[in-house]
Parts: sequence; C-alpha cells; structure tokens
Amino acid sequence: MRDRDLYAKLLGIESPWFVRDVDAQLEAREVEVRIELAPNGRLTCPKCGAVCPGYDTKKRSWRHLDTMQYRTVLTADVPRVECKEHGVRQVVVPWAEPGSRFTALFESLVIDWLSEASMSAVAKMLRMSWDEVDGVMSRAVARGLARRESQPLRTIGVDETSFQKRHEYVTVVYDTERARVLEVLDGRKQEDLEGFFWDTPLEHILTLKSVSMDMWPAYINAVSNHIEEPEKKICFDRFHIAQHLGNGVNKVRAEETAELRSAGDTTLVGTRFLWLQNPENMKPKNKARFELLRDATLKVARAWTMKEVARGLWSYRTRGWAERAWRRLIGWMSRSRLGPMIQVAKMLRKHLWGIINAIFLKATNADLESTNAKIQALKKRACGYRNRERFRHAILFHCGALQLHPAHTKS
Repeated sequence: MRDRDLYAKLLGIESPWFVRDVDAQLEAREVEVRIELAPNGRLTCPKCGAVCPGYDTKKRSWRHLDTMQYRTVLTADVPRVECKEHGVRQVVVPWAEPGSRFTALFESLVIDWLSEASMSAVAKMLRMSWDEVDGVMSRAVARGLARRESQPLRTIGVDETSFQKRHEYVTVVYDTERARVLEVLDGRKQEDLEGFFWDTPLEHILTLKSVSMDMWPAYINAVSNHIEEPEKKICFDRFHIAQHLGNGVNKVRAEETAELRSAGDTTLVGTRFLWLQNPENMKPKNKARFELLRDATLKVARAWTMKEVARGLWSYRTRGWAERAWRRLIGWMSRSRLGPMIQVAKMLRKHLWGIINAIFLKATNADLESTNAKIQALKKRACGYRNRERFRHAILFHCGALQLHPAHTKS
C-alpha cells in the first residue's frame, strides 16, 4: 500500500478530500501529510449546510499523532465559501474541530493525558506549549458544556473553594443527584450565585427539593430569592455545623490552656489535635491520654461533650423530635459559661430551621466536600492558578462529568 493510501486509511480521509502526498523529512524528524479537496468537491456552509460557491482558500496545518516518534503534521488549502445567509465562512474539515490547530485524534490523546497528569507534564510529554494544552482543555470544556442537556434539578450543593491566598474564592454549584459540578462562579457574593439561577431554566429550578450549603448570608439570600419555600428547602450542611462546633472546642481549649499555664499547669499543652480527632481513630497511646483528659473536670472536656452530643443528633427521622433535641443542646451550650460555645449556640439557634431541614431531607455536602478536596489537589498539582477562567475550566474538566472528546472520536 502506498504511503498516501495508508495515511488516508489511518486518518479516515474520504471523498471529496484525498491525501495528495506524504513527505518524510528525516533530518527534521517530521512527516508532512498533504491533503487536497477534489476539484469537483461540493462546498457547503458550515452554519446552514447550504451548497455555496467557493470564495478563496487558506493554507492550514494541524498536528496529528506521531508516526513512529516522528512529529506528524497535516496541511491543506482549506476553502472559504460565500453563503447568501451567513456571508464568507471557512468550510469544516472532517479531521479537526473548528478553530483548533490539532487533529481531533490528537486532541483526544491530550484529553486522555490531562485526565491523569498535570498540564505541565502533558506539555512536556507531548512537546506542546502550556498555552496549547490549555487551549485543548478549554475547547474540551466548551464542547462538553454545549453537549450537556439542561435537566430538572432535585438536590444541589453550594460551597466555596479557595482560588488563591488572601481569601479569594470561587463558588462551586454541585448536582448531588448526578454527582457532577454544574458551574463554577467567579466569587461568593450574592449576585454570583444569583447568576447561576438566572441562567438555569425556571422549570428546572421549580423541581428543587433541597439546597445544601453553609450559613453564608449571601448564599442564603441568593437561594431565597429564586426558589419556592426556601425555609423548607435550604439545608445547612452537617460538615459546616461540625466545623463551627470544632472551632468552638478549640477556642475553649486555647483559653483554658493559657489559664492553666499561667498557674504552672501544663496538662493541656500539646493536646490540640486530641480534641479535634475522633477517639475511634486514635492510636492507643493517644487514646489513653485523651480518656484521662475527657474524664477530668476541664472546661474543654465539657465543650467536647457538647460537640459529641451534636454529632449524634443527625440521626433523627422526624422534625419534632429533632428540633426538641437540638434546642436542649443549644440551651445547655447557652448556660455553659463557656464563651466560644455560647457564640456557637447563638449561631445554631439562628439557623436551626436549616439544620432541621438537612436532617429531615437527608441533605449533605459530603460529596461536594470530597470534590473540593479534589479541586485543591488539582490546584496544588498545577502550582496554583492565576486566571479564574482557567481554574473554572480545570474544575469542570475533571469534576463536571462532561463529554469532552471531539465528536468523531471516543466519547
């Protein structure tokens, strides 16, 4: 089989296109495959598909998969057509996506590599620039979002994740039913989250049964403005409630440690992580020490007990019993004379309605927290992102469950 026939088969080149020539440049370690359009080839508008007269041609090139470790490039004079409705347009070639300098098969290879390695590693391995790899990722995400069908939403989670230091964040909206990131919003202001709801069809918002989030007022206000009966559907996530309680315990420990040290007592020195760790996961030595502290008459031991009582209140199945149990705990915390726990109690009382919703609707951001951990790992692997749009693309690429590959390659 001749070289041009072989490459035509490998590339899937069909009429009216054909491989005219294959030039192996051994010193440059490059193979050039020249493709042409048959003289009688029919030209159509890429927008409407109407048969149109040719306007002119422009030489284009695309990088393809390597041939025996030789860089392989396709070249062709691509016609432009003059459509009565859409004006002058460049025809679509069957081996590459519009606007790409790579063949569809090569982009698929890059996408597969990006699923497993960092952009820098992929760029080095495939001898590409960082911007070229980023372009492939951006086109893949745009392609995936265009293919994604808008579907009725039933349970979603909303949470912030850090973009850079200095308290810069983006907001991640997560479909907990389908386990995928729906959107990454530019900040964590009320208008940022409202933008998501404005862009979502109303009929798909009306089907929402729960929205799980932390107690950030901007999120509460945004959701309240866009869903029916928000007081019954907004759920304050268990993870964030536990975080507030844990912070309260840690503040009590810090205050008590300072008091005891001033009196020459070092009992609580070096015990910070003991009070934050689950006793079931402790090493035997640490567990023995913790049990002695827990049974002592320490303020932090009382605060820790309150936290543990709260941990057991998420198993109730009815609103009435759950609310009564939480109110008893809040009352105990309020009377505890432990300043940090009193502050947590005020927060719990103010947001109790959303906590009860979370228990009754069994709504949680657990999967979203796991996704946030993955996002932070991606950020660390990339040594950070300076551009918010690139950060958004990376999150949607890895966590959006999108169909990323070009149409005529694997999906």
